[in-house]
Amino acid sequence: MGGTKMLVGAAEESMQNGANTMMVFTGAPQNTRRKELSAFNIEAGKALLKEAKIAPVVVHAPYIINLGNTIKTETLGFAEEFLLGELERAEAIGASTISFHPGAHVGAGSAAAIKQIAQMLDRILGQTATKKVTIAIETMAGKGTEVGKTFEELASIITQTSHNDRLAITFDTCHVYDGGYDIKNDLSGVLTQFDQIVGLDRISTIHLNDSKFGLNSHKDRHANLGYGELGFQLLNTVAYLPELKSIPKIMETPLIVDPANPKKKYSPYKFEISELRQQTFDPALAEHVLAENK
Repeated sequence: MGGTKMLVGAAEESMQNGANTMMVFTGAPQNTRRKELSAFNIEAGKALLKEAKIAPVVVHAPYIINLGNTIKTETLGFAEEFLLGELERAEAIGASTISFHPGAHVGAGSAAAIKQIAQMLDRILGQTATKKVTIAIETMAGKGTEVGKTFEELASIITQTSHNDRLAITFDTCHVYDGGYDIKNDLSGVLTQFDQIVGLDRISTIHLNDSKFGLNSHKDRHANLGYGELGFQLLNTVAYLPELKSIPKIMETPLIVDPANPKKKYSPYKFEISELRQQTFDPALAEHVLAENK
């Protein structure tokens, strides 16, 4: 969400893509600068979303928030203040959940980070005046010192948070595969394992991404649907799996780079949504995206 259009612009882009659900950043994902709610163009945006039947709306918190840093604790006050504001912004635009990277232990060990993340989530959820928005902890690839790379770590955050009725899970297909769970060859087994440790009913959002580097790589590099190690068939299966049917699926796949001018990049989402609707892989995705944007 940016410029003067804000929520209206996000709604218009999603309509152009043929989407029936939407994820937004309330500002730039790489920083925490956010406009006042009065500048969000909320009522007009909500009207467009209602007209286009786009729901639910998911917010993604910025990447730089780290509740797991027990070494540099002076940053926690700002992180707490920001996430309280993000809950308010999410509720104001009608979002159901905030997808949230739990953080990294930066050398102190996962157990210390998980304990602090749970404590901070308790503080935040105990203070917020919002009623409906959940915080969906994202499954992580295990890059660097990230926590949340195993189902046990996610469960530990949840069980150590007393306000966990407001916690959910964002299940990222690339991250789970990169983290070591072989959903390509044993999707049913992995989901059974997740259900036993965390609970399938905790999943509120699915990030449907292919993986550039693959199983146990811990790289967190997304690929377009069918152009990575997971493949289109698996991702299409996830999109249509009966037990995940009601959960919004969000693509965070790479933009298509114009080889004639690498500074120009174009959205693939209209085409990837169409692929999933038709349940048919497009082996010429880049060519079709570039042709439309000539």
